[in-house]
Amino acid sequence: MTTAETLKARLVELEAEIARLDGETTQQLSPKFADQANDLEELGTNEALEAHYKQEIEQITRALHRIEAGTYGTCENCGADINPQRLKAQPDATRCINCAA
Repeated sequence: MTTAETLKARLVELEAEIARLDGETTQQLSPKFADQANDLEELGTNEALEAHYKQEIEQITRALHRIEAGTYGTCENCGADINPQRLKAQPDATRCINCAA
């Protein structure tokens, strides 16, 4: 599987997870006061997860644009090549290990 295919597959996963979280968010609070605290805590957790997933979607989208532009794998800071092992571990990396530190 190519890097672009891997990134696109992750996008599908993230979008599905956001849709699932949105479905849970639209549920009404429990009529029992004690259960409402749990519902609100879960709602807060879901909102934080959704924000994280949206940020990851933005990073993946930018990586896909870099692939299309032919700049993928080049450090945005110093212009050096990003180590392929780093890109394998973090496909949306924008900086080489030296500039990321």
